[in-house]
Amino acid sequence: MRASFGGAHYPRIAPRYQPTRYTLVLTLDDFDYFLPPERIAQMPLAERSASRLLVLRGAQLEDRTIRDLPALLAPGDLLVMNDTRVIHARLFGRKDTGGQIEVLVERIAADGEVIAQVRASKPPKPGSHLRLEEVIDVAVLGRIGEFWRLRFAGDAFDLIERHGRLPLPPYIEHAAVADDEERYQTVFAREKGSVAAPTAGLHFDTDLLAALAARDIATAHVTLHVGAGTFQPVRVHNLAEHRMHRERYLVPQTTVDAIAACRARGGRVVAVGTTTLRTLETAALDGELKAGDGESELFVTPGFNFNVVDVLLTNFHLPKSTLLMLVSAFGGLANIRAAYRHAIEHNYRFFSYGDAMLIHRQ
Repeated sequence: MRASFGGAHYPRIAPRYQPTRYTLVLTLDDFDYFLPPERIAQMPLAERSASRLLVLRGAQLEDRTIRDLPALLAPGDLLVMNDTRVIHARLFGRKDTGGQIEVLVERIAADGEVIAQVRASKPPKPGSHLRLEEVIDVAVLGRIGEFWRLRFAGDAFDLIERHGRLPLPPYIEHAAVADDEERYQTVFAREKGSVAAPTAGLHFDTDLLAALAARDIATAHVTLHVGAGTFQPVRVHNLAEHRMHRERYLVPQTTVDAIAACRARGGRVVAVGTTTLRTLETAALDGELKAGDGESELFVTPGFNFNVVDVLLTNFHLPKSTLLMLVSAFGGLANIRAAYRHAIEHNYRFFSYGDAMLIHRQ
């Protein structure tokens, strides 16, 4: 018997149980599918809320639009959004030996040290120096796994924002232009620190937010700064061996209180994006949602026990990605396979600038 995810076919693997939190033994092949290149959205639509929306309730599919979202939710529901803001994290320059180099900032530490991915024909040596964007002097301190420790000569945040470039995802083929500066940020972005946008939030504009408020659908915020690791592929075949990159998060007490109030009135918690879901579920791993900050390395695969989120708004995700694994855990692997086949057959637009899904928890 064979099963398919999108257009890719492979043998169905019978679930086997192991004594861990993730009860199914799964491999990368379980999350593969073929996507025609023309389905990858290269530019945003003229209006944020003009995107299509594929609604998934169990095995049932419905074609709608983002503008239908207020009608698809109920008064008393709560939308939780990630208010992170993308920084100008991509910088180009030269090593002190003259070789070209590209730096993608992962994070800026409290002491000003910068953790980054570095791409060059030959990696820089600890103790060497870089000259980025012809104005920024950088000392190479050393390496931590796939990342490098760098020291900028000056305020790193200020230098990066003034001289760096917006880090569009690798599957978007054009360099960032003026329109991307606006459209690759959510309208509610305020906390600087991400190297990739929480893309489900890109569909919201002021009119849609007003329509949600008019229907008594409340909103709350968390912060998760998306790291450069979000672009890294899963490199192991057995998913039990994969380790997630760490990302900084904050859950305010006001959001915890808003979720408690939502539960008390019988409403549903709707996560806007996988980053919001990972933040909330990280903060509730012991069963109780708690305010606070920390670092999330939560890897969600089928078998995960969700404690907070009832409904997920999310874009379509790359084959073999941890985000595809997350939505498969949330909506059901077979249901997500069917939804992706439907989306490909019906010309939905994929990835960051693409269309969206509204997934009810299986």
